[in-house]
Amino acid sequence: MSLYDKRGVSAQKEEVHAAVRKLDAGLYPRSFCKIYPDFLGGKDDIVNIMHADGAGTKSILAYLYWKETGDVSVWKGIAQDAIVMNLDDLLCVGVYDNLVFNSTIDRNKKKIPGEVLEQVINGSQECFDKLAQYGVRVHYLGGETADVGDVVRTIAVNGTMTARWPKKKLVTNEKIGEGDVIVGLASFGACTYDNAYNSGLGSNGLTSARHDVLSKYYAKTYPETFEPSLEEDVVYIGKHKLTDTVEVDGNDLSVGKLLLSPTRTYAPVVKTLLEENFEAVHGLIHCSGGGQTKCMKYVPGNLSVIKDNLFPPPVIFKLIQQASNASAHEMYQVFNMGCRLEIYTSEKHADQVISVAERFGIAARVIGRTVKSDQRQLLIKTVEEELRY
Repeated sequence: MSLYDKRGVSAQKEEVHAAVRKLDAGLYPRSFCKIYPDFLGGKDDIVNIMHADGAGTKSILAYLYWKETGDVSVWKGIAQDAIVMNLDDLLCVGVYDNLVFNSTIDRNKKKIPGEVLEQVINGSQECFDKLAQYGVRVHYLGGETADVGDVVRTIAVNGTMTARWPKKKLVTNEKIGEGDVIVGLASFGACTYDNAYNSGLGSNGLTSARHDVLSKYYAKTYPETFEPSLEEDVVYIGKHKLTDTVEVDGNDLSVGKLLLSPTRTYAPVVKTLLEENFEAVHGLIHCSGGGQTKCMKYVPGNLSVIKDNLFPPPVIFKLIQQASNASAHEMYQVFNMGCRLEIYTSEKHADQVISVAERFGIAARVIGRTVKSDQRQLLIKTVEEELRY
């Protein structure tokens, strides 16, 4: 049993998928988000899309960092995480403008004061204001903030995003075909709209990242930050404190800042790409839950995927693997490993896709391809080994 399983979480969400297997798959079963007829407006050429997601257990890291440093502004990053985990999933069906967002914040009032709520709510609006500068309009309609200390130990920050969108502008992944190349967009570095260096971690796998990297000091000092029934050998098993520094590209960055890098949105890139050459985009995959294996849920069933030119894993993932002794097989199944968006396109359009990303200071490269296969699989080739899923 993996450490991930022992901590009561699942990278593949097998039980969740089993629970929803009888639900309507929507108009396009391969699409990254469920797409439905226009119930709201009744138009045949329009669809309705709604998505719900959040910052997950990353909010616990923000809690620890805030308690240790007094820096309450860290909560603005959690607001961005909750927004981007919705927005970037919707990007993958082609939606990039005129969206509606409602937040859901559940807190333990004894642990989370009003100043934290202010940072999350104001941070959400600041995120929307920045997106608007790139022509991505998200209308913030408030939401629900509940004091539920009997349910949550600290705080959970989630949201729901909704849109009506023209059918003719959808990306449904049905165009992904044999011989497509996969252009990967880096999750790390500093793009034109990042405020600082981004570690690339995003908002998935944070339960493992937190427990693997941070030391037992946090278990003893902040017992409210973990499930008390967990075995001691999986709780805060690392050697670091949040204020320890790690060298990244010649600069010393704190472990806390690396773990809490706000999830980068690819909205400006995808908007530009879809407006300039919609036909070039055959499919879009957000490498969120399930990491580099996420694609296998959406790529058509007669295809296998080969990824043999992924980015070298950024520092944060090396730090996590060294702390946990996790296998490469598990790391690529849990984390994005430095590549969080995949664009499936023809070989002739790959350079154009890459150039759009680079306009925004985001590294991009052809990371792999699709091949016809009777035995469906994902093959990841790293410098050290071949991983099969």
